[in-house]
Amino acid sequence: MLGRFHELSVPTTDILASIEFYERLGFSQAPVRDVWSHPYAVLTDGRIVLGLHQSTAREASLTFVHPDVASRSGDLERSGVQLAYRRTGAEMFHEVGFTDPSGQLVALLEARTYSPAGRRPESTSRCGYFAALGLPASDFDAARRFWEPLGFVAGDELDEPYPHLPLTSDHLSIVFHRPRMLAGPALVFAEEDMAERIAQLRDAGIEPHRKPPGGLDPTGNAVIEAPEGTVLLLLAGEI
Repeated sequence: MLGRFHELSVPTTDILASIEFYERLGFSQAPVRDVWSHPYAVLTDGRIVLGLHQSTAREASLTFVHPDVASRSGDLERSGVQLAYRRTGAEMFHEVGFTDPSGQLVALLEARTYSPAGRRPESTSRCGYFAALGLPASDFDAARRFWEPLGFVAGDELDEPYPHLPLTSDHLSIVFHRPRMLAGPALVFAEEDMAERIAQLRDAGIEPHRKPPGGLDPTGNAVIEAPEGTVLLLLAGEI
């Protein structure tokens, strides 16, 4: 129903600082198209795509592309989804948005806003393997009921390495965590050698933002924060 995952859209007040940060982590820029009037850049590690929007009008959103947004918005409403906005006028770039039970904004665009970067999924950044997008949810059952009809498949609720509910789809995996662990979204990376990677990041001048949440061992796990506030959770092992 949502179409293909396009990007995690992130607002930033200093797009150059954000670009420099992700490039230091080993992300690559993708060529952007002339769609938005505000400064816009796209960074990817081959698996996750970040759309950096220097605009106070943009909100952080999980952004998907569907070629027929106007009719798809009607399908969403008939399925019980309440739209937060609809921009489908004759002279507009078509876009609709809605929120999940925890308030996470989801956006659907009529077309891509960047071209492929030519980077393979196995070509990881300094953070290692991108495992999933972490989202806070106080009610895992409500998250499951909302996201499964949209094309995600929920697994069993797990306790390790922290309590979470995994959901998978063709192009994006989501892990829901408790808000007391992390109040907002997080890019979750997982590698067996994460302790070594964290040491290498420190050597490159990228220090962990704070101690890892949920009682995770700080010797092999870390939280770093991008200039625009995006949280990256680095985990030792698998999730």
